[in-house]
Amino acid sequence: MTALLELSDVHVSYNRVAAVRGVSFRVEAGRIVTVIGPNGAGKTTLLGAIMGLLPWRGRASFDGVDLARLEVEDRVELGMGLVPEQRELFAAMSVADNLLLGGYSVRRDRGRLRAGLDDVYGLFPRLAERRRQQAGTLSGGERQMLALGRALMARPRLLLLDEPSLGLAPLIVRDILRIVAGLRERGVSILLVEQNARAALEIADEGYVLETGEIGLHGKAAALLGDPRLTSLYLGGETT
Repeated sequence: MTALLELSDVHVSYNRVAAVRGVSFRVEAGRIVTVIGPNGAGKTTLLGAIMGLLPWRGRASFDGVDLARLEVEDRVELGMGLVPEQRELFAAMSVADNLLLGGYSVRRDRGRLRAGLDDVYGLFPRLAERRRQQAGTLSGGERQMLALGRALMARPRLLLLDEPSLGLAPLIVRDILRIVAGLRERGVSILLVEQNARAALEIADEGYVLETGEIGLHGKAAALLGDPRLTSLYLGGETT
């Protein structure tokens, strides 16, 4: 299959620390790929480099376009979107206004902007009910829905998700990841970074295990779920 995102021998350092070393992987169109691993493994750093938020070296391309000299805005225009770990919502602004900010790249096309809002509200009915409510007053699950919805407003072809289950109750995690899995059916490819390895592998097509900045294990998600090495390290006590 065609690689939508492809990384080859990517290294990322900041504060003179080598956080990611020699990472290579690909995300094929229409697939969910997850990167799992412990805290401090370099998962968030890797996403930051892919999105152009951190300096990196190596080779990376999106749909055949070299990412080396592209700014964040250029990557968004190409069809990449990021939902950061901290969600980074504007707490004092309404749900609707946060979503409209996510559609900044299509702001000149009012029809497309309106269609984007309708799509997000259809996907997240709770956001429609709270569209005039301040983002800072939402529950944790609702804030994660808003962060996802805001990213979807730019109509990304590849969505980078950083720890979407962070701080959420197990039932809410299940709902959020069910929605993420549904995005694949809408034609959105997903690169999912997660500490909750079992939950991530249950919805992913492929998985990579990142350990101290390097890929330690890679395979089909279903195979990784049954891998005794992974079970003993990451899957033993996790629930969804």
